[in-house]
Amino acid sequence: MQRFTQLFQDIDATTSTNEKVRSLQAYFQAQETDPADKVWALYLLLGKTRRRTVTSRVLRDVFLQISDIPEWLFKDCYAQVGDSAEVIALLLRDVDLASPSSSSSSSSISLHQWMEEIIPMYKTMATDDERRDLIVSWWAALDNTEIFVLNKILTGAFRVGASAKLVIKGLAAATGVSEAVLAHRLMGDFSPTVEFYTSLTSEEATQNAPSQPYPFFLATSLDEAKFQDEDFDRWRAEWKWDGIRAQVIKRDDQVFVWSRGEDLVTEQFPEIEAMMATFPNGIVMDGEILCWQDGMPLSFNHLQKRLGRKKVSKKVMEESPVHFIAYDLLEYGGVDIREKSWGDRTQSLSTLLAVHTAPNLHQSVPLEFRSFTELAELRQNSRQQGAEGLVVKAIDSPYLVGRKRGYWWKYKVEPMSLDAVLIYAQAGSGKRANLFTDYTFALWQGDTLVPFAKAYSGLDNAEIDALDKWIRRHTTERFGPVRSVEPIHVFEIGFEGIAKSTRHKSGISVRFPRILRWRKDKPAIEADTLESAKELLAFFQ
Repeated sequence: MQRFTQLFQDIDATTSTNEKVRSLQAYFQAQETDPADKVWALYLLLGKTRRRTVTSRVLRDVFLQISDIPEWLFKDCYAQVGDSAEVIALLLRDVDLASPSSSSSSSSISLHQWMEEIIPMYKTMATDDERRDLIVSWWAALDNTEIFVLNKILTGAFRVGASAKLVIKGLAAATGVSEAVLAHRLMGDFSPTVEFYTSLTSEEATQNAPSQPYPFFLATSLDEAKFQDEDFDRWRAEWKWDGIRAQVIKRDDQVFVWSRGEDLVTEQFPEIEAMMATFPNGIVMDGEILCWQDGMPLSFNHLQKRLGRKKVSKKVMEESPVHFIAYDLLEYGGVDIREKSWGDRTQSLSTLLAVHTAPNLHQSVPLEFRSFTELAELRQNSRQQGAEGLVVKAIDSPYLVGRKRGYWWKYKVEPMSLDAVLIYAQAGSGKRANLFTDYTFALWQGDTLVPFAKAYSGLDNAEIDALDKWIRRHTTERFGPVRSVEPIHVFEIGFEGIAKSTRHKSGISVRFPRILRWRKDKPAIEADTLESAKELLAFFQ
């Protein structure tokens, strides 16, 4: 635990990407670090575990029981820090935790022992008192930073200031295995065992599990000024659909559907599993899952009815019929073809789909353009197609890992927007816990303001500070952490999509809302109406 906590501190203490990678490399390269610890460190750093052993509320209650700090003071401290795990670790500096049962050597217990033996003990405790005493004994044996790390692991909220890409870069530097190979081997979930770590870091090829997907290749935002100088014969466009990016795999007579977030979602889309029945083994297609009807995509709300379900009912399948649009072919006949050009891969995909067809499957059709003007015109027609823009791809591009500039560009339409009135505010979390940064906005319905969207991004630091001071001076009511404010300020709220919703008072929901600008030039009475929003909804349905 000491070495892992030191790694956490080293990463957290710098904003330098190179320094973070060097710290990760040193940890994974260290001979004195047990491979069992390395694989658990990797599991935690990649965010593979989100299982919660203890809730933040339980940790807070345990702390309040053993300290002289009143609950109101704890809440005030939390309001400044924004994280229960960190507040408890900081406040425990002034609490005497000495107890006969605590072991002074617990701090030096290895990470894998904590994860495999010690933390699981919590689930075996029969009473609340036993669980409280166990937590206190852990706290008593650790220093404050170790307590913070332990608390985050216990609550399933462990995060570190290094992306998965940086973690893989550090591991590659330590082991000599390429980043691309490691990224592939780490796709999906894995068991944090020494055997897995040994095979992961072996330079020799390893047998992949049938379910293992490939790392996704992602597009970068297109720079209009630079792209106008391109040779347009080298490029093709595709519609950018607002669905779930996914890989559909058929190997060993089994079908697997993976989302871009590395979630196995096969059970949520049984129609896709069924459509692959006639396909040969050794196929991996990259594409988009949408709900589709009458040749057009349905709103993302239809997809949300399926997400997180272990079993999709017949009614949901009828009301939200699913469709897969194939963009790319990554594996053909059991052979990884990602190094081939996009043009060759899509030709192979066409050959495959000419033989193996399904009513809920079609290939994305490349769109040609001879000038930037034609590309811009295609983009303007996106919403009429039910798309959110274009993805522009080089014909000669291989299928790479992550975001690599120069091959794939996303060219999205400008967001829809409405001018709305700020009516509620709530403090943020983490570094913004002492500022009001989470806002609720409303539209007019007659003389009444009806909430329609929440947003927390889009303002710069100066605007956030100014708005925070105004909120504190113009609060009219408090509802727990939420403050009602005078309905004075108007903001332009941008969003990618709009749909009907029975869960919202406004009757609509918007996708990816964010603040585009603070309309200081506009009085609240001139903000948009709910009727305007419904007209927008009708136009794009």
